[in-house]
Amino acid sequence: MDAKTTVQTLLDSVQKADFEQAKSLLSDDFQFIGHIPEPINRDAWLRMSRSLKKAFPDLDYRFHVEGADGNIVRISAKLKGTHTNELDVSAMNMGVIPATKKSVINPNERGKVTVRSGKVTSWVVESIAGGGMMGILGQLGVKSSTV
Repeated sequence: MDAKTTVQTLLDSVQKADFEQAKSLLSDDFQFIGHIPEPINRDAWLRMSRSLKKAFPDLDYRFHVEGADGNIVRISAKLKGTHTNELDVSAMNMGVIPATKKSVINPNERGKVTVRSGKVTSWVVESIAGGGMMGILGQLGVKSSTV
């Protein structure tokens, strides 16, 4: 698979909540960087993604592959969903947030995904106001020094 196809397959897997397939596409040293207090590794990212999909069963990432330059693929996403189940953010030292029934819509976010030897090694999301996990938590009314 070329880099663009690998990333599209990863994005499709996340949208469908097929986290086993997603894991198979991530390198052992994978890093996710952006809209969270610190970069996280593969296992932490998978936990966060599973938790989001559980809390927002209708979560639509609206992923779009914008293009590729060699092994770097440019993407965008605009998350939208309804918080109908509890959201576990204990990995961020914020506990479990009971369902609020609130709908959230994040702004369009751009990112760069790097692929090496057929595996995604990094996913970097540009920082924009109201984006990422911090944007979701803010829309849910979660008070934190990091939101």
